Amino acid sequence: MRLSDSDRAILDGEAGRSASKAMEILVALGEIYGAESMLEVGSAQVSGVSYHNLDEAGLEWLEQMAEDGRARVIATLNPAGMDLERWQELSVDPGFASRQKRIVDAYGRMGIARACTCTPYLVGNLPAPAEHVAWSESSAVAFANTVLGARTNKEGGPSALAAALTGRTPAYGLHLDAGRAPQVEVRVEATVGPSTAAWGALGAALGKLSAGKVPLVQGLPRPRLEELKAFGAAAVTFGASPLVHIAGVTPEAASHPRPRESVVLGANDLEEAWASLVDPGDEVDLVCLGCPHASLGELARIAALLQGRSVARTTWICTARATAETARSIGIVQRIERSGAIVVADTCFVVAPLAGRGTLATDSAKGCYYSRGHNRLAVKLGTVERCLDAAVEGRWR
Repeated sequence: MRLSDSDRAILDGEAGRSASKAMEILVALGEIYGAESMLEVGSAQVSGVSYHNLDEAGLEWLEQMAEDGRARVIATLNPAGMDLERWQELSVDPGFASRQKRIVDAYGRMGIARACTCTPYLVGNLPAPAEHVAWSESSAVAFANTVLGARTNKEGGPSALAAALTGRTPAYGLHLDAGRAPQVEVRVEATVGPSTAAWGALGAALGKLSAGKVPLVQGLPRPRLEELKAFGAAAVTFGASPLVHIAGVTPEAASHPRPRESVVLGANDLEEAWASLVDPGDEVDLVCLGCPHASLGELARIAALLQGRSVARTTWICTARATAETARSIGIVQRIERSGAIVVADTCFVVAPLAGRGTLATDSAKGCYYSRGHNRLAVKLGTVERCLDAAVEGRWR
């Protein structure tokens, strides 16, 4: 790789041991992927926050990096393994909580904002079209590329942290024009309902059809922000590229030549994707919404749907802390929690230690995928209305 004088100085240790280690990580990554040089990034979004995923070795490494590592660009964190303020109320093990706090504190010492969210674009980390960033959470990466038109690969936690500490990332993949060209046209010939669950099922179907290729999707109705969140999160989880060109949505979609390969996503594909995320039985033990983290609009809608009702099952509504604080200031959180549901900040049910709690109902296709894998839960994908009905009635209708 060709390194600039400033890159070489960082690598040689002139900015400290941690920055030098960070540049080593980026150089190694660039050499693996054939990058010719580094480029400047405007922000980072760092995964590897939950102690549930990091364990003791990851915590030790982060505390070492925090000795002299300091962020050079705006950087935010992925969700942690617990609500950092209400963890006792949520019955989190004190040993886990202590280690989780040490992780967040280590990031904080490096100058990384303690905004633990998978939707950084809703809380101030909002890149411009064509801006290079280094983001790591899959749904955030998909949203940045697909909706905002920013440029980022799907970084691992260490490489995103390395980018935060250096302000640099290797120039390869989705940072380059050639890497962003659509490779397969997907014509949607199915009716996609106006719900996050339906758009999540669509993303799951697309992931299976496009098999890692950058798709150009035609034939979709105009989606809401919340539906785009759900779609991108599911698409990349189920195998799609972290960039999906959606005609009429993705800023650069019309600037590329149409790909030669073409496939149809039909009603059967959509129905099969949805059905694959509904396990048998009608028992529901846990209801979780907010994967990716709920917007202020989603919280307001949930509050309206729970008005005058009481939940019979543990119900989490996950969101960013800044969003929760805004919602609390205008009474939305109080309205939700009068039902017995809990608005949970800083974390989500994908990274929290919820193993062995039975059957989860959610509107998130991505949440279904990881709840089955990480927490060994049975799952049921449904609309927000259907999930809240299950929370109140204790059964899946």
